This record gives sequence, C-alpha cells and structure tokens, in this order.
Amino acid sequence: MKAVTVKPNLRNQQRVDVVSDIVIEKPDGCQLTCKISNLSRTGVMVSCNQEAAGQLIPRLRAPSPGNWIDVKACFSVPVVATQPVTISANGHIVHLRRMARDEFQLGIQFADFEGNGFDYIDRYVRKLLADTTKSA
Repeated sequence: MKAVTVKPNLRNQQRVDVVSDIVIEKPDGCQLTCKISNLSRTGVMVSCNQEAAGQLIPRLRAPSPGNWIDVKACFSVPVVATQPVTISANGHIVHLRRMARDEFQLGIQFADFEGNGFDYIDRYVRKLLADTTKSA
C-alpha cells in the first residue's frame, strides 16, 4: 500500500482584504506593478489587466499543478505605524481567473521570504483580523 502524502490546504488560511501595489518580477527580470486584492500568511491574490496577466502567464493558460510559474513579489505592509516595511518573497503563480474583460486575478503562493518577511505578514494579517472581529 502506498503512503498518501498530506498536502496542506492553503484555502484554510484566513485572508484579509488589502488594496496596495505589488511589484511582480519574472525570472528574466521583467517587472510589473499590479494591485493586491487579498493577503494571507501563505500567499497573495493579485488583480491586473490582460496585458500584465499575459506577460506573467503565457497564453493566459492557468498553471497546472506542479508547473507553477516562479516569480518574486515585493510589496509593503504597515507593521510599524510610522513606517511601512517592504516584503520581498519568492513564490509561484498557482491560480488564474478572469474576472472581467480586462481584469484578471492571479494567486501567488509564497515559497520563501527575505529577512523577517513572514513575521511581518503574520503580524499584519493578525492585526487586520483582530480589527475586523472588533468592529463586527
């Protein structure tokens, strides 16, 4: 009998709505600026137009499992009230969805972070989740 590998269900991660710029860099050095739609500890959902999506994902075909598209993502989060912290993370585009004629959403799963990036995202997501439960 074969052992079954348990894969983490990343959909279980709590997401917070965030509107902010994000720079996505392809391995060839090409950089595109898009908008963050939501953020979790394990990834980010990005909104962009068809031209940007086409530059990131060849032929606008959703990546198949195991054939993820490697990218680097850079964005800021306001962890310290007086100064935002820049997060730099390597990741993979694992999801593509067309939302409208010229709007696409790309799901990027984080692979690793530079410096304390994960800790900063964790703190920021926790703070936003706490703020939502207080106002509910």
